[in-house]
Order: sequence, then C-alpha cells, then structure tokens
Amino acid sequence: MLEKNSLVLYKKFCAIVLGQEGDKIIIKFQTTPATPTGKKAQYAELKVREKDFVVLTSSACSSLEEALSFKDESIASQIAETYELLLSDDSTKDAEISISDLAELMRGSFKADESYFIYNSLLSSLEFELNEESFKNGTIGFVPRTQEQIEDIKKKQFEKEHEAEIHSAFIKRLKERKLNLPDDARFMNEVENVALCKTEKSKVMQEVGVTQSPEKAHQLLLDTGIWDITKNPYPTRYGLSMNSATEGLGTPPEEERLEVPGFAYAIDSPWSTDPDDAVAFDGKYLWVHIADPASYVLPDSSIDKVARNKGTTLYLPEGAVRMLAETCFEDYALGIKEKSRALSFRLLLNEDASISECQVFKTFVNVKRLTYQQATEQKETPELKPLFEIAKKNVERRNKSGATNIDMPEIHMSVDPETKKVEIGPLIRYEADSMVCEMMLLAGEGAARFAMNNNIPFPYVSQEAPELPKEVIPGLAGQFKLLRCMHKRSVGITPAMHHGLGLATYSQVTSPLRRYGDLIAHEQLRAFLDGRKLLDKDTMLERISQGDAASVASRKASRQSETHWKLIYLLQNPEWQGTAVCMDHKDGEAIMMIPSLAMQTILPGKEDLELNAEVNLKVSKIDIPTLQCVFEIC
Repeated sequence: MLEKNSLVLYKKFCAIVLGQEGDKIIIKFQTTPATPTGKKAQYAELKVREKDFVVLTSSACSSLEEALSFKDESIASQIAETYELLLSDDSTKDAEISISDLAELMRGSFKADESYFIYNSLLSSLEFELNEESFKNGTIGFVPRTQEQIEDIKKKQFEKEHEAEIHSAFIKRLKERKLNLPDDARFMNEVENVALCKTEKSKVMQEVGVTQSPEKAHQLLLDTGIWDITKNPYPTRYGLSMNSATEGLGTPPEEERLEVPGFAYAIDSPWSTDPDDAVAFDGKYLWVHIADPASYVLPDSSIDKVARNKGTTLYLPEGAVRMLAETCFEDYALGIKEKSRALSFRLLLNEDASISECQVFKTFVNVKRLTYQQATEQKETPELKPLFEIAKKNVERRNKSGATNIDMPEIHMSVDPETKKVEIGPLIRYEADSMVCEMMLLAGEGAARFAMNNNIPFPYVSQEAPELPKEVIPGLAGQFKLLRCMHKRSVGITPAMHHGLGLATYSQVTSPLRRYGDLIAHEQLRAFLDGRKLLDKDTMLERISQGDAASVASRKASRQSETHWKLIYLLQNPEWQGTAVCMDHKDGEAIMMIPSLAMQTILPGKEDLELNAEVNLKVSKIDIPTLQCVFEIC
C-alpha cells in the first residue's frame, strides 16, 4: 500500500496520493497552473487503479504545491557531471539507472519534494532518455545517450529554431542545382512524389520556378543528383508495385487426375523461368496442357485478390514483377519436376484444324522442355511433326476467316541489375514460335467453346473487324498501315468474334501463372469440373474488368519502361548508328521504324522519302524525362 502523500505520475500529471478506498487509490493533481494575473491553480481528485499510474517516490512529500514549485538552477550542471561520470565507466555508460540512484549521484539524496523537478529535468535533458519500456511496466529509469544521439538532437533543435533560414539556403542551392548531398535529399521528397505521380503539387518546385509536372520533377531530380539517370519511374507512376506476390501457393492438393501417356513439350525462350504450357499429339487428339495454379487458388482468396490487383506479371527489362509468388514455379510450372500437374485441353480436330470437340481434364503429364530453336530443329521428328502440320492448317483456316497477321520488328532487351548496362539484340523468331502460338490459339478457342456449350460464365476476348486498306503495301510500311487499322481487344462475358485472329469465339487460358484473366478462367473451369458453384456473370464481369484494368496499366508501364531503357542504351553507346525504314508520312514528317531497336521516330521535313525507303541514322539529342530521342541522318 502506498504511503499517504506519495507522488505518482498519472498520464502527464504529477499527482499526490490522498488515500485508498477498496482497490482504488485517491489522487489529486493540478489541472491548470496559477497565472501571473492572480488566477488560482485548479486541482482535481480521482479514484484510479494502481496500474493507471507510475510511482515517482514512495516517500511522503510536504504537499503537491511544494513538489510542483521546487526549483534548483544548478540541476543542469549536476546532470552533466553525472553523465560524464557514468560515461567514464563501461559498465554504466549505456546501462539503465533508476531515477532514485541518479538523484543520489547528482544531489546525494532523493527527496520527495524534489522528485518531480528531478524527473522533469532528466526528461528534458540532452544527456539522458527515459526507458519507455520500463515506464510502461511501472518503473522510472533513464539511459545515458551516446554522443551521436546528443549531436543529432542538437542538430534537430537547431534546424527547428532556424527553419526559415535553412529552407531559404536550400532553395538557393536548388536554384543553382548545387545541393549538399545526402543532407539535402530529405527536402526533395515532395519533388520525388510529383515525379512518381503520387501528388500533383510541390511547394519546393513552385519556389524554384519549375513547372509542377512529372517530367519537370524528373529532370530536377536528375539535375541535382537525387536520381541516377537509369531510374525507371514508370511502374510507380501507374500505381504498380515493384514487388512480386509473396504469398506462396502451398503444396498442390491430392486429387484424382488423368494420367496422360507419352510426353508433352514445353517450348519457350531460353530465358523463360515460368513454363506454363506444353503440347502433344497422340495420333488422334491434340493435347494442350496448362499449368494448374487454380487447383490451389480459390476465387476471392487472398492470392486471387493480389493477382487481380496486379492483373498480370509485369515484365520489365530489369526483371519481372510476378503476379503469383515465384515459389510456386517448382510445384506448378510445367517440366520443372519429372511429372507435372496440369489442366489439359483435349482437342479433336477436323481436317482443316477446326475444332470438332474439346474436353477439359485434370491431369498428370510427363513434360520435356525445349527452346524454340531446339523444337524447330526437331520439327521432322514423329513427336513434333504433327504439331507443325496442325499449326500450318490452323493458320490457313484463320486466314480464310479474315485473320490479320502483322509482323513488326521485335528485340530482346536486358539490364544488368548491378551495373545497369543495357543489352539489346534481335529477337530471333523460329518456326516453332508460330507453331506454339497456333496451339495456344486452339486451346483458347476450345476453352471458349467448352465454356459456351456448358453455360459457364467466362472471360471471352474479342476484337472488332478492322477497316483494312483495299491494297496492302509490302514491307514495314504495309505492316504499319495494317497495325493502325486494328481496334483494341475487348474482354467480357459475352462471346464475340475476334476478327484479328479470325476466330468466332476465343478466350485466353494458357498463361494462368502470369495473367489474371487466364487464372479466373481456370477457376471457373475447375469449379465446373468439381461440381462447385460457379461465379455468376455479374461477379465475373466485375473481376474481369478489375484484372484487365490492372493489366492495361502494366502494359503501359512496360512499354514506357522499354523506351526508357532504349534511351539509356543509346546513352551508353554514343557511337550508335542504325538503319531506319520509312513507314508513313504525316504533317510533313516521315514516320520511321528502327528495326534494331524496335523503335519509332520521326524525321521532320522528310515527306519526300518513299515508303519502305531506308536511311542511316545517328542520335542527335536524348531527353530521358520526356522519353524523347531526336535522330538525324548520318
């Protein structure tokens, strides 16, 4: 039991113990101090529990008024001397010491009437800090601060007292583009936020007379050395996370699966790490096997929601930001393990490669991995030859239905994560590229028909018919003309013609590890196969729209990121020269394509260049923040 007139700390108040009633302690504290004008101090009494306060001293004081009014001008020097004493001994320089022991060292005693003054003096000193953890547990102890901590506090105090002049000096340095780094970097946060499209306004930019736009903010950050020229802001500008999904999918569930005999072939680029499709022909049926993450991922689960918000795996030259956690590849990608789990589309084809029947199975598959080059070299083997023949027939079938085939230059680009060196090379297309593409189109067409025949709400992909020119110009100029005729694709729950592909109905189902539309399609197919409740049309439409909106943002960020790194490549290779092809004319300018960079540019005043004419270009000017590159003829 506390002695009457003991002092305690109740919230921010110093309080005196008046007595006890049952399990409650009666305390008195000052709510308002007296004023020089003669207004008296105000007090309050409360009944509180012992856990509501911390005991300052168990000894009785003269009165609360005495404790609150006690002063001693020598306390600062006493604290400083005691601090030096404690710091001189390794055993005490960073150890907690109770307030009573500190008072004994400073003043030779710890008197009740002096206790609150000593507590406040230590609390506001530079030399000591209150141990908050001990305080929460009901004891008062202080720890000596390090010299570094003291200097940091002094610096912050100085900055607070001289805030206006410090800011003025910073603005002067910023106008001159001569910041003191890294210290000045903290004042540039709002500029970074404008550059990353997190906010539209910056007082700092306004003060230095710089237009408040992402591009101008980007330039200011480059001019001052806050950002390196390789900084890629575009994913963040589109609100995209630069972190892959982290929640793992867990071990695939044990369930009955069809064992598919023979081998299927996962054919992809040599740098692919997430193979999600494999193909085979068994003499009667075409099999397209797809990775089966939906065996674990359920609709509206936490993993599904993260995938929906990402929309797709974000592919950047500097690396991939995964829609699903990378840890899932070992169990869910095809061909990583000896036997792969798949959701398989078994297609019975007519002579012209049109689909007569499509069935969907949960399967176990033996998968062999090949690169496009390896598959092309083996195209006459008994296992792969039928696939190439089917692909050829399917191309002919789609062309008869009005498919529009466009062939524009493509490149492969990579960025070294440490040196930021950019490598660009031609993307070599093999015959197996086209073959695999046709297999995936057949799977998408078959899945769409399966869903339609079984009344499954499904994400259908369609495209309006283009208004094609009467005569197609040869070369890149003709391909560019075709490209400009194409409409954007649409994703919805109503089957419709995909005129660009020449397919009456179509859905994307072959990349559930990296596209949300494919994943939700698999979730619906699995629910149907398992006899579970399907998502209704309204829910499907809502989720498809959300996932597609996120994937559109990813595509935009990816395109602008690629342009950014192409400009970095040109800066890293100042002697670059390359061939450009004239694709079109507009407003007295020639629209050019540089195949080696897969990059468009314009040449002012070159309306006389013939279509498909080639010229040799070099770089004249590069502006990283605006993604502009000016070329001139060599």
